[in-house]
Amino acid sequence: MAEHNVITPLPGTFYRKATPESANFVEAGDQVGADTVIGLIEVMKQFSELTAGASGRLNAFLVEDGDPVEPGQVVASLDLI
Repeated sequence: MAEHNVITPLPGTFYRKATPESANFVEAGDQVGADTVIGLIEVMKQFSELTAGASGRLNAFLVEDGDPVEPGQVVASLDLI
């Protein structure tokens, strides 16, 4: 089965949910579309949505909620469907 890596284009802090009280955007095992938001990247109090970029089933997140990320870093992996 083919895989797709979700890569962050920005440096910043990765968040899996919109607010601390919110549910995560998605969980491992969820089916996602290319435009499905899987997290947010915060850069200097500005938040940018990170989308899956392909349709598939989310395998795993490779960073934790609140982790710093760098451009080009793999954040999650998908099995393409």
